[in-house]
Amino acid sequence: MVLKVFFPSCCSSADSGILIGRWISEQNSAVILAVVHFPFIPVQVKQYLGEVQRVTKVSVSVLGSWSNSKQEKEESLSEFLEDLGTIFCHEPWIQISKEGDSKFWSCSILQKHSKNPQEEEIILVYYDQRKVMLSHLHPPLDTAGQGAEDASKLSAIFDTVARSQVLFMTDRYDEGPIKLTHWQSDGVEASIIVELLKQASVPASLLASNLSLHSHVFCRVLKFWPLSFLWSKLSTCEQLGHRLQHLQVISSNKKAQNQNQLMRKANIFVSLLIDVALGILLMSWLYRKNRIGHLADTLIPVADHVAEELQDLLQWLMGAPAGLKMNRALDQVLGRFFLYHIHLWISYIHLLSPFIEMILWYVGLSACLGLTVALCILSDIIALLTFHIYFLQTSIASVSYFLFLFIGTLLFTILLFLLPTTALYYLVFTLLRLLVVIVQGLIHLLVDLIDSLPLYSLILRLCRSYRLAAGVKFRVLEQQDGKPLRLLMQINPLSYGGVVQTYRLPTYSCYPRDSWASLCKKLFLGELIYPWKHKGDKQN
Repeated sequence: MVLKVFFPSCCSSADSGILIGRWISEQNSAVILAVVHFPFIPVQVKQYLGEVQRVTKVSVSVLGSWSNSKQEKEESLSEFLEDLGTIFCHEPWIQISKEGDSKFWSCSILQKHSKNPQEEEIILVYYDQRKVMLSHLHPPLDTAGQGAEDASKLSAIFDTVARSQVLFMTDRYDEGPIKLTHWQSDGVEASIIVELLKQASVPASLLASNLSLHSHVFCRVLKFWPLSFLWSKLSTCEQLGHRLQHLQVISSNKKAQNQNQLMRKANIFVSLLIDVALGILLMSWLYRKNRIGHLADTLIPVADHVAEELQDLLQWLMGAPAGLKMNRALDQVLGRFFLYHIHLWISYIHLLSPFIEMILWYVGLSACLGLTVALCILSDIIALLTFHIYFLQTSIASVSYFLFLFIGTLLFTILLFLLPTTALYYLVFTLLRLLVVIVQGLIHLLVDLIDSLPLYSLILRLCRSYRLAAGVKFRVLEQQDGKPLRLLMQINPLSYGGVVQTYRLPTYSCYPRDSWASLCKKLFLGELIYPWKHKGDKQN
């Protein structure tokens, strides 16, 4: 059989002592976690390992001995290391010996209590204990086949190192009776930035809790009519509600139960932070050099120009467009109907013209709530300013088939001859409506991208790719006859696509998510493509 020994590379220069770790019998593998140096008292080592097992729930034990000949001063030390197997009673007993500065180690297995000892081939696998400790192994996307079985074996190794964090909190400066070598033996790793963030997290948490409390009260007020109606229709209100939910998640005092919940909180926090930062940048740009006034002065001429173009288009349709023969009476009725609505829309815009700059000034302040809120306001403004483009919608009435069969046949014949005129107007205004839908769709696509993109996970993948592990790869090191096979375990980071797929944040449906088939069906049947969030089918 093959016995795999996972040895931390940070312990390669450790003083002689004993190897402590976990024995995984299902895989016939030993995961070395640390080296206990001489001198030590076996009873104290057993007590210490018992405390570690109680805290970490990992069956940590003494697996064997470690001999570093460069550090040896007595010839009988190797014999003493062999005798330790009778004290700690672990089967099999692993003996690893390093001679001087040689990179080829001797590794042997002792099975004193086995009746039929078998000669086993030993594979020595070096791993970076710090990276394995801090990384999170993700299951494969394809959970079937050999890949899932290999992933479960690797997860046992990663889980052993990750759950043994208490073991790594003891360094050489501790005055305890046991001296260990592991990845933090020179001192517990710390960061000034992390400590400052911990100090700042207390007032930030209090502020977030107060904001969450006020947002909860605000949400209860919005349940009353007519605020509930506006809240359900405008995408700005939907986005604000979505961000309020994010704020409640961040300010929650409940501790994250697993890595996925922790990453979700971090992704929401970074997404909210970047969204607000981009909104403040947009707001600072708008209020410089009187850009709000220039925008207000430009809006009215643009609206008048659009209205004039629509009027010219209708005048063209009321004549003989492209040489088509239209029903003149119906053509005039439809044309004047649409011209009247455009006239009302122009009057509506000019009525608001004295207040547009003030409205834009206050709307610009909303950018401090985030870039996504500003984009949703822009989408709602576009919906309000383009009411004159979508006039027609389907009206459904219930009639008796037997009583009105003859009348229905006559009406169908008349409508069949009037169909070209109606279809032409419908086609023109449908194309204009689709243009508005495309603009709003692009805006909401950008909003969904900012809301759902796991920015923290992507930054973590870019800066510390080993934190998001998709698997491992083994590199064969230089070999020597008579020595065990040496492998170097390296972490394969999760791909960027896998990061987005795994940690993507859920978004909200502020705009009807019509498929291409549903959109074509609505266009064919003449159903209204709503500029706001709509639930159910509209019937008259």
